[in-house]
Amino acid sequence: MQTEISKADIMAQYAAIQPLVSEYLTHDDIENIKNLLEETIDGGHLQSNVFGLHPIVFGLETVKVAAEETGLRRDGIMAILLYACQISESHSQEEIAALYGDHVAHIIHGLDRIQELYKRNPVIESENFRNLLISFAEDMRVILIMIADRVNLMRQIRDTQKIEEKRRVAEEASYLYAPLAHKLGLYKLKSELEDLSLKYLEHDAYYMIKEKLNATKRSRDAYIERFIGPIDKKLREAGLKFHMKGRTKSIHSIWQKMKKQKCGFEGIYDLFAIRIILDSPIESEKMQCWQTYSIITDMYQPNPKRMRDWLSVPKSNGYESLHITVLGPENKWVEVQIRTERMDEVAEKGLAAHWRYKGIKGDSGIDEWLANIRAALESNDSMQMMDQFKMDLYEDEVYVFTPKGDLLKFPKGATILDFAYHIHSNVGNRCVGGRVNDKLVPVKELLHSGDEVEILTSANQKPKQDWLNIVKTSRAKSKIRLALKETQVKDGLYAKEMLERRFKNRKIDLEESVMSHLIKKMGFKETRDFYKQLADERIDLNEVIEKYLEVYAHDHGNVQSVPTRSAEEFNYENPDEEYVRRNDDVLVIDRNLKGIDFQLAKCCNPIYGDRIFGFVTVNGGIKVHRTDCPNAPELRKRFGYRVVKAKWSGKGNSQYAITLRVIGNDDIGIVNNITSIISKEEKIVMRSINIDSHDGLFGGILVVQLEDTSKLDMLIKKLRTVKGVKQVERV
Repeated sequence: MQTEISKADIMAQYAAIQPLVSEYLTHDDIENIKNLLEETIDGGHLQSNVFGLHPIVFGLETVKVAAEETGLRRDGIMAILLYACQISESHSQEEIAALYGDHVAHIIHGLDRIQELYKRNPVIESENFRNLLISFAEDMRVILIMIADRVNLMRQIRDTQKIEEKRRVAEEASYLYAPLAHKLGLYKLKSELEDLSLKYLEHDAYYMIKEKLNATKRSRDAYIERFIGPIDKKLREAGLKFHMKGRTKSIHSIWQKMKKQKCGFEGIYDLFAIRIILDSPIESEKMQCWQTYSIITDMYQPNPKRMRDWLSVPKSNGYESLHITVLGPENKWVEVQIRTERMDEVAEKGLAAHWRYKGIKGDSGIDEWLANIRAALESNDSMQMMDQFKMDLYEDEVYVFTPKGDLLKFPKGATILDFAYHIHSNVGNRCVGGRVNDKLVPVKELLHSGDEVEILTSANQKPKQDWLNIVKTSRAKSKIRLALKETQVKDGLYAKEMLERRFKNRKIDLEESVMSHLIKKMGFKETRDFYKQLADERIDLNEVIEKYLEVYAHDHGNVQSVPTRSAEEFNYENPDEEYVRRNDDVLVIDRNLKGIDFQLAKCCNPIYGDRIFGFVTVNGGIKVHRTDCPNAPELRKRFGYRVVKAKWSGKGNSQYAITLRVIGNDDIGIVNNITSIISKEEKIVMRSINIDSHDGLFGGILVVQLEDTSKLDMLIKKLRTVKGVKQVERV
């Protein structure tokens, strides 16, 4: 552990690593770094980490690991040394690029981003975090540096008294960095990370296995020689080209097997495996492998239950090999793995080698990407291939944080609404937006990797049809469809209640059989579709009532469509008069939106000059109602979130149909007097009159066509002056 260290010691250590890196660093690089180290140390601003390790000394030791084990060259080594001097605190990325090159600046930027990621205290034990870590790194060399950094750290903290911090680092090395090292083919570092993690996390188990391995090493090596001697002779006699090796399992893998099999050290009979690797042309691979299998099983008795044939059917990751367990000298079971040079490379390097041989992609973007990196590591091109890898592997996925630090994965193009529905359907249904990195955003805001997302909800919010076009995930789409279906059911019930109430107001008996007949006659196969259209105002309620009366009369054998009326009845229809309705009136919807398509609700027939409001229907259209519409209170109460402000802002040449109810005494000539007044009025057209008279009183329904409320008010005043008229009101 380093707590106090002098400038001279640091510079001496820097001089010691120069022979290791001189192949990759120019003379100017070495001098520049030397000057920067001296300036940084003299500045006295560096602080040791939580374990008391001096950042520059630690950085120099990380350089040794990286250069010897990972294949990092000039840009990676420079980045480690500059990062140890905390250069990003005093220089911008552009300044670093100007001094040391774009690639060095890019790597340091990636290291900075990862440190920012760690500051959020995310849940490390997550596949999503591993992927986000790689995504944030952007450049593969950042991951190589992080692996070298963690190997160095795990070596340095052996004697630390910071037990909790030591445990956290060990768990992280085991879960996060060892698998990454394995995917990269850095097997030595992978095994070291796993063994050191076991040493720190389960001290007694580690030393128990280590001591037993040491105690049995000599006898184990001697046994391997006795076992492979006869096999070597027979294979050479068969004319096969090959080499053999014995491989002892790592302490970590032995412990994992002990736990899995629930046995002691002595119960693990396959502490080592014999690997026979054939130098075979690809067309003869299977034949030579089975030939070797035949020779060995002729010499040693095989255990059929332990036979594994991954030659005929390779594993999904491309692994091919024959595994057999045979009874060797002294009646000991020995595992033998038979494969070719090509198969061994695939086995050792995993999907990377498989990708290169087969020319196909791995199970995900990360495997293909890491395969390319491994190919670059093994080449002797001074890491030039590294330049092309700018981290595009997760172009189809984004990883975002919850406020608690949990990581969630979404497809690219997912929105705040997808996030909300991922949490819970109720959160999604009431989502009105979100807060991303403390900034308010709408529901359609796209998610980006690294975002911290908080969902905002409102009790008045309801799912909308257009939400299906906003979300990306099938989970969110299905939940929205379910919520819309439930809403439609509620709207249908409301429409049915509204219809029943209107029938009751007009004192018409509602018979279910007649209504069912009417619904089928109107072309609906399902009753719910009829009520849905009624709720959406795509069907006129008054028209439904009139058609109901016709069907009722027909079903009951009555040729008249309405009840019998008195002889004094007067009906007038004007079918020849064209109904004029133009969309040149300007209507302002919801403060300042003009030019929006709208329809005038037939339940209240608003005209220019009426106080109005807009109602957003389920299919997204706007229906305009009068504020005193009989349905207005119910609409506001049940569907307040769909009500928007509206007002007239200009008058065109439109004419509107309005209905008047006239009540009075049945005086002689009263009909003529009413029709005469209407006919004399300019720009008012009579559409129809229906008057029912009995017992000396009459009630009439007039439909006229006019321009605006001023014309309407004037007409009502004149009709009220007609002798015998007691009441005139707009319906």
